[in-house]
Amino acid sequence: MLIERLMKLALLGSEWVLYLMFALSIISIATIIERVWFFKRRTGGAESLRVAVSEHLRAGAVEAAAKLLTSKKTLEARVGHQALLWASCGPSAVDDAVESELTRVRKELERGANFLGTVGNNAPFIGLFGTVLGVIIAFHALGSAAQSANSMNHVMAGIAEALVATGVGLLVAIPAVVAYNVLQKRIGEVEADTLSMVRTITAHLKANPEAFSENLEEAGAGEPEKQEELESIRTEPSTDGAAA
Repeated sequence: MLIERLMKLALLGSEWVLYLMFALSIISIATIIERVWFFKRRTGGAESLRVAVSEHLRAGAVEAAAKLLTSKKTLEARVGHQALLWASCGPSAVDDAVESELTRVRKELERGANFLGTVGNNAPFIGLFGTVLGVIIAFHALGSAAQSANSMNHVMAGIAEALVATGVGLLVAIPAVVAYNVLQKRIGEVEADTLSMVRTITAHLKANPEAFSENLEEAGAGEPEKQEELESIRTEPSTDGAAA
């Protein structure tokens, strides 16, 4: 009984699988184009930016470094600005602020990655499923048709059409897998460049903490609410001191 019902479902055809694969390919291509555009606009030039920020900090020009970072729209500059903004509170505060910002940045970087990975891993199986359905239909026609040359040709043509589903599945999966691997590599590069800039800032902070304390207001250029928050952190008495 169950087999008969499944057979009826299988005999509905495998054409819907091809439509599904076509829809997945369209979404996959759109995702790839969006990711390429995103990385082109929001990343890049991290090494030259890091060198420029390091030169400003070496000269004690925290305000100039902050303005340089805020003038850039890249993700590396965004995280670097957060590090510079919290630098006057010490390396520990910088690490926490950077980790918080990196969490938000990582979500933006990984957008679409799960979809590409899923399509790349499962599209061949979806195509194989379409092929299985096509073969079932072909053999069902073979069993119910007269054993003649024309009927055999019809069955062989049906099997050939069924194999198209496997080819389409591979055609959809390969670009998705390539794009997923490239995306993961690019994410790793952005995170490495970002951490390199942050480590440069913390190195200058440890070498010359007075410069950051004196330029607290300038380091938070354009964000007065952050300036007030950081000032309260610096002037708030510690709990250890109160206990003593």
